[in-house]
Amino acid sequence: MEVITLTVKENMFFLRSFIHNPKHIGSVIPSSRFLAKKMIKQAPWGEMNAIAELGSGTGAITRHISNHVTDSMKVLMFEMNDMMRTNLEQEFPQYSCYKNAANLVECMKQQNIEQLDCIFSGLPFFNFEADVRDTLVNQIHQALKPGGLFIAFQYSLQMKKKLSDQFIIETTPFVPLNIPPAFVYVCRKKETV
Repeated sequence: MEVITLTVKENMFFLRSFIHNPKHIGSVIPSSRFLAKKMIKQAPWGEMNAIAELGSGTGAITRHISNHVTDSMKVLMFEMNDMMRTNLEQEFPQYSCYKNAANLVECMKQQNIEQLDCIFSGLPFFNFEADVRDTLVNQIHQALKPGGLFIAFQYSLQMKKKLSDQFIIETTPFVPLNIPPAFVYVCRKKETV
């Protein structure tokens, strides 16, 4: 019964946040477990030391990430919504939580992280102005190690061209059991010659 109550509260909170600021919240409800599992299974968990999640929201994907995190792994979370960020800090005190993913590299320096192995994202890129989108993609590219993974869900394939400039898009599986249905971009940072 407690899980159902939490889910209803979480959904209502997410809906209110979407109505208040639809540009920063990409959907009316949190990501489904099907989407979270599809994202999480793309990562090589045994090989990772430092990861980030951009747009952590209510923690729908973070909870699945936390099932794979080891004690030695560093985790950074980013969430613009103040109330969601406060809830994340309370639920995941072992992870570092920041407001703005556009400051990803600076936040990594604060945590003595040189490069990330993987970045998960639920950011609604096409809701942002072009300059914000460019800044975010550049920060993600700069933060990842050569060959590092960027795993993001989007509700369309509009980001393919933008991401293919700096990443190899390995696959974009479709997840119909999500509201709205989503694509998972699995992108690998291009190695420099």
